Amino acid sequence: MAAWTANDIPDQSGRTAVVTGANSGLGYVTARELARRGAHVILACRSAERGVAAVDRLLGEVPDADAEFRALDLGDLASVRQFTAAYDSARLDLLINNAGVMALPYRRTADGFETQFGVNHLGHFALTGLLLPRLLETSGARVVTVSSGLHALANIDIGDLNSERNYRRWVAYSRSKTANLLFVHELARRLALSGAETVAAAAHPGYASTNLTNVAPRMEGRKGAERFMQLGNRFIAQSAAAGALPTLYAATAPGVRPDSFTGPGPLGFRGAPTRSWRAKWTRDDVAGERLWAASEGLTGVRYEGLKG
Repeated sequence: MAAWTANDIPDQSGRTAVVTGANSGLGYVTARELARRGAHVILACRSAERGVAAVDRLLGEVPDADAEFRALDLGDLASVRQFTAAYDSARLDLLINNAGVMALPYRRTADGFETQFGVNHLGHFALTGLLLPRLLETSGARVVTVSSGLHALANIDIGDLNSERNYRRWVAYSRSKTANLLFVHELARRLALSGAETVAAAAHPGYASTNLTNVAPRMEGRKGAERFMQLGNRFIAQSAAAGALPTLYAATAPGVRPDSFTGPGPLGFRGAPTRSWRAKWTRDDVAGERLWAASEGLTGVRYEGLKG
């Protein structure tokens, strides 16, 4: 069987997609390829300057694309609510929860959450919940949340979700990526209980060359670490175009199952999209329910219309 590529993306004409963090890297490629197949794509980005530049770049590569920028800061729940309140499309076929931060020094979001947990999980939890009515009303809708193979390094600590007792940047990152998978697991369970057609799935890029790895070293002025990450991106990682394929597969390929986890194969670092291994704790019903309840409490967002 031939490896799945971007050429295999089905026609997306008439469909609407929201891609978070679409100004660069995996998010940009995801938005571009969906637009190339005819989707109306909303590039949801924190920076207006970078978001507008990304749309201009996309239109330069795909001149007939239907793409627009809208401001969204996942580290600020007020911004999430503003984005969803202004969402005026009659449908939402694809919500791609792609944006994220990695291994940052300890910081807090506008709402006081540890940044990696706040942006990677809570921001997307709130966004998905507030957009849920549009998803449920759209036949064949999917929610794809981007996790990481590094989720395997750490389970969540339900008693210390904001890493206040002992912050270790890579552990906090891994916990946020476990939270992504637990969120997908619990969302898929609730959608099934409610008889909804919407599919919730997860994906990861393996080791892809993006600027995500350079942000923390650059913030702290660690030139050696930044150079090390740049070398890894250049000589070891696969391209952002290849890294986006698992997300595009989960979003568009026929027969994608709820709560599936797609990544590059066969070892999870690079290669064509395939079913990916995941830690057993990411399918723990009790942990999923507890994280869900905590996320509702922290964000104030309830998933109206879904059975618990």
